[in-house]
Amino acid sequence: MSTFDFLLQGLATALDPMILFYALIGVTLGTAVGVLPGIGPALTVALLLPVTYGLDPAGSLIMFAGIYYGGMYGGSTTSILLNTPGESASIVTALEGNKMARAGRGGPALATAAIGSFVAGLLATLALAFLAPHVVKLALVFGPREYFALMVLAFVTVSSAFGDSALRGLTSLFLGLALAVIGIDQLTGQARLSFGVPQLLDGIEVTTLAVAMFAIGEALFVAGQGASLQDKAIAVKGSVWMTRSDWGRSWKSWLRGTAIGFPIGAMPAGGADIASFLSYAAEKRASKHPEEFGHGAIEGVAGPEAANNASAAGTLVPLLTLGLPTTATAAIMLAGFQQFGLQPGPLLFATNPQLVWGLIASLLIANMMLLVLNLPLIGLWVRLLTIPRPWLYAGILLFATLGTIGVNPSPVELGMLLIFGILGYLMRLFGYPIAPIVVGLILGPMAEQQLRRALAISQGDLTTLVDSPVAASLLALSAVALIVPLIMRMRGKGGVLAQMAGDED
Repeated sequence: MSTFDFLLQGLATALDPMILFYALIGVTLGTAVGVLPGIGPALTVALLLPVTYGLDPAGSLIMFAGIYYGGMYGGSTTSILLNTPGESASIVTALEGNKMARAGRGGPALATAAIGSFVAGLLATLALAFLAPHVVKLALVFGPREYFALMVLAFVTVSSAFGDSALRGLTSLFLGLALAVIGIDQLTGQARLSFGVPQLLDGIEVTTLAVAMFAIGEALFVAGQGASLQDKAIAVKGSVWMTRSDWGRSWKSWLRGTAIGFPIGAMPAGGADIASFLSYAAEKRASKHPEEFGHGAIEGVAGPEAANNASAAGTLVPLLTLGLPTTATAAIMLAGFQQFGLQPGPLLFATNPQLVWGLIASLLIANMMLLVLNLPLIGLWVRLLTIPRPWLYAGILLFATLGTIGVNPSPVELGMLLIFGILGYLMRLFGYPIAPIVVGLILGPMAEQQLRRALAISQGDLTTLVDSPVAASLLALSAVALIVPLIMRMRGKGGVLAQMAGDED
């Protein structure tokens, strides 16, 4: 069957009324959490993991993907109207979009962000549909050593791509790997590091760790900062619609942003923040009005927002085809797959094609839903900014605790939720990234199993790990992945920081 046939089958799955309902919930929640500063899609998906435990796998995963896309959309509203980027990927949008809002052009800034996100999301999702089967064909030749090399690449990727320090990322990763060895050894059946606690024999629950790290840790961190002053949201003046000149200056930026964002999102060392910074630099070079940059250039909103959303679809390429998460939200979505006994990778396309293609097709529908939600309901989203932070984070703590109790009503589980929550708070306090510890817990057992299988087949010969061209290439790519994010950050952010410094002068 061709990709078109699979996509049509996926659309038939995605048009089911219940699936549409799940997608609508996802994009609405995603937009809402994108608007609220400090609450990202990763935190929301983590909170919903326990709640969706007994639901339909397809509906739950489509809802998670909708939250991911919606979070990217909603972040632009906060950046433009409040000058408070919810995530690092929205920093550039705040740089130009807030200047437009202060000049009374907040409406066109929000419109170009929403339409650009729609265009980029649509094109990037189609690229995902046509690229994924080719990646799957390559991955089907993988044996134990190739899978181990792929796990090493995943470990290096999340360690170097998150945060500003690769050393801190690796420290966080090794914490996750240490937690991953707790429980019963899959090959020998021996208990490891359970300390006589029966609840630890099954290992640490990924759901508990994810909720604690992303929700409890974030709430404690915000509470620890105290009542910091916040900028007042700027009211949207005049029409939301763009002028003919705005359209003429935006459409090329949308296409350029998509072309930059999708491949960078699909790269093991990529990410939406890198894509948005590089898109901004490209727009400044390509613009016929470079003097407007730093004073409210619409291209500086259109391009980075398109790159931001295209990278979200690009992130799903390695996640669905190889089981390789390249963002914090992708790591939590990987936990969501495993919650239903599913392992993303080439075999998922063969064993559960209805789920995978339904998920891809639902992203096309979710993009249309998001455009309808974002343009007419801007006033509603702005009102969310008035929710007091104490109420917001108290609700998150309550929801996280009730969700964990619902999945596993155990005092030990609640104790681990508190301990990991405090650990998440301390890691944020000292600048350690959160995603690597979750990825270490999820992929650690798989990496150990594949390594031991490869060594058993070769009778303990370590050179077998580099004998295969694929495995050797993946390990070499892992070495490159330690260096590339640092270089890309320096190149992409250098121009933006120089621009910001010039604005301050």
